[in-house]
Amino acid sequence: MRMKKTTILLCAMMLAMACTKKSNKEETTGGEDLTQYVNPFIGTAFTGHTFPGATYPLGMMQPGPETGNFSWEYCSGYFYDDERINGFSQNRLNGTGCVDLGDLLMQPFSGGKRDDLSSRFDKTTEKASPGYYAVELSENDVKVEITTTPHVAFHRYTFAKDKAANVLADFQSGLVWQKERLHTHVLDNEVTFENDRTITGYTRRREWVERTYYFVIEFDKPILASEKLNPQDPREKAPRYILTFDPGEDSTLHMKIAMSTTGIEGAKANLAAEASGKEFDQAHREAKAEWNRYLSRVQIEGTNDQKTNFYTSLYHLYIQPNNIADVDGRYVGPAREITQSPTGKYYSTLSQWDTFRAAFPMYTILSPEIVSDLVNSMVDYSGQQGHLPIWALMGQETFTMIGNHSIPMIVDATLKGFTGFDAEKAYGEIKKSITTSNHPKSDWDIYDKYGYYPYDLIKTESVSRTLECGFDDYCAALMAQKLGKTDDYAFFMKRANYYKNLFDKESNTMRPKDANGKWLTPFDPYELAHADSQVGGHYTEGNALQYTWHVLQDIPGLIELMGGKEEATKVLDYLFHTKQESTGKLSDVTGLIGQYAHGNEPSHHVAYLYSWLNRPKETQRLVRQITSDFYQNKPDGLIGNDDCGQMSAWYLFSAMGFYPVNPVSGEMVFGAPQLPKVSIQVGEGKTFTVEAKNLSAENMYVDKIEWNGRPFDQQFISYADIMQGGTLVFYMTSASQS
Repeated sequence: MRMKKTTILLCAMMLAMACTKKSNKEETTGGEDLTQYVNPFIGTAFTGHTFPGATYPLGMMQPGPETGNFSWEYCSGYFYDDERINGFSQNRLNGTGCVDLGDLLMQPFSGGKRDDLSSRFDKTTEKASPGYYAVELSENDVKVEITTTPHVAFHRYTFAKDKAANVLADFQSGLVWQKERLHTHVLDNEVTFENDRTITGYTRRREWVERTYYFVIEFDKPILASEKLNPQDPREKAPRYILTFDPGEDSTLHMKIAMSTTGIEGAKANLAAEASGKEFDQAHREAKAEWNRYLSRVQIEGTNDQKTNFYTSLYHLYIQPNNIADVDGRYVGPAREITQSPTGKYYSTLSQWDTFRAAFPMYTILSPEIVSDLVNSMVDYSGQQGHLPIWALMGQETFTMIGNHSIPMIVDATLKGFTGFDAEKAYGEIKKSITTSNHPKSDWDIYDKYGYYPYDLIKTESVSRTLECGFDDYCAALMAQKLGKTDDYAFFMKRANYYKNLFDKESNTMRPKDANGKWLTPFDPYELAHADSQVGGHYTEGNALQYTWHVLQDIPGLIELMGGKEEATKVLDYLFHTKQESTGKLSDVTGLIGQYAHGNEPSHHVAYLYSWLNRPKETQRLVRQITSDFYQNKPDGLIGNDDCGQMSAWYLFSAMGFYPVNPVSGEMVFGAPQLPKVSIQVGEGKTFTVEAKNLSAENMYVDKIEWNGRPFDQQFISYADIMQGGTLVFYMTSASQS
């Protein structure tokens, strides 16, 4: 029913986007304004879990609307089909499958107090572009506009002229899993009215992680009255206030909210550095200019929809990771102590299980200036936590997902020649993280004793954990080799082959095995599993058919296990062509082509595996199908959670014609380009260009490839080649024969 309603509302969204594009054609900081091709509403319906709020590249703040709470559907606090807005909070997650943030909910309203201050809104008034969000609340008689700097949210409210101007300031609110949690997630809170224009305080809360945030709220007009509302539940620790203002002749009220992990003084310093004397429109222009600075690193040719899909994907890529350090470089990490970052940056919200696959490799191409800071942040985190981050949020560990995929990120940066971090120190943290059992999902003694995780000893995700950890081991081995650590290289390469211990030749799948070496019986390779949704499941957001191909480090070895290329081709064909449905349902397993599930990350590399089987045309056909069907310019245009930019990064790579199947190899395996031309500024005045000659709806297949004017017969292009600049030309054809 949601999908049908989305279709009905699509016309309203397109009208709002048209208005946004019109305003975006105004002045920009040199060159074409590429923000006009960003549609923040893509992924805000179905399961994309994105949001249309104001953002700043890599910034700490993401202020915007909340239309719902209390469920997986509201991981970002917003669903496009909803008809009411509950208020405007200051931060949120982009495209994840877990709930947190949604801090400091503000809701303006004209006129008298009501029991329910949520408001209907007209979709035609809702506008969103990078760094800006606006909507008119019809029941509250207020126009809301929001923009942001890295640490400060700017709100501008225009009230009805003939009614009282009020703001509900809800310090108890936050995004939570269940309605009951709304009353208990705040553990401690303090709110101080420092004067008639300034409110400060802090909140300690627990949802996905336990954390403390500090804030300062500054109004441009005095608070005439404040009414403290009665708690909705006796367990609540934080207040709600209705604040009344005289908005003056222009009927507007400006509010700035700065946040910090270190203290109220840190929030005040952030406010002073980024917002002192700065008006809303200036902040909006600066955010827009910064987004253009990132977007303009890639120039493309194509239709308006193609440009919108591409630049929106690029936009999603830089909503996170988030620099949570104050302007002076201080932050609070897992040790829960104020720490000074030596680089002035401290990045969190990396969603490593997702983003190591394509998002991080894309950062190394498009924004190499942030890569060493990302590595230093992970290494500093490990020094406090005792292991590299698994899935860190606001500097704290969630322990969500499996493996430790900070490792491939660090190794990728090392092997690509980044030097802005201590490689020996980083390797030390890698080795400690995957040899010392100091967190709930390690169990290295069991792993090494059996050469896999036995399902009777490791009750959940035993197969997936074995496969994911094997890739981390492979990465550790490469870094050990790079640093001349021969014994460590041998140890980790041995581990990297543990995947072979779970391959069952009878079913041609990775199958659970117990501590006695016996296969799980009975065994259903179609059965979906996830630790949070099925006790005893052996896979992570997937099944055996999908996870069997998760041997990123050794595709030739996997093919050999299957009996060679001919047999492996049969197995891979079956994955994409089977009509048999999965056993059970999982919200994360979407975007199905047979049993291939593009809506979730373990499948993301699989379409490219035909290149190892002498059938590149099949990869090229699948890439066209996936990019056309699962990435569309509409609210339900993403087939799965965007997962902090990973879903979008797959599109960015694939639209250019290649993908990093093994993310640390430095090799981008060829598929087929989906755009006529793409040019990337790779530094030092160099440009890397991809051209697709004769590209059309029918011409989806690659006839031949040239690199700098010469025939090119490899199945990949290297990172080193890309960063040296040059021209890669694909000659496209309609012929589908391999």
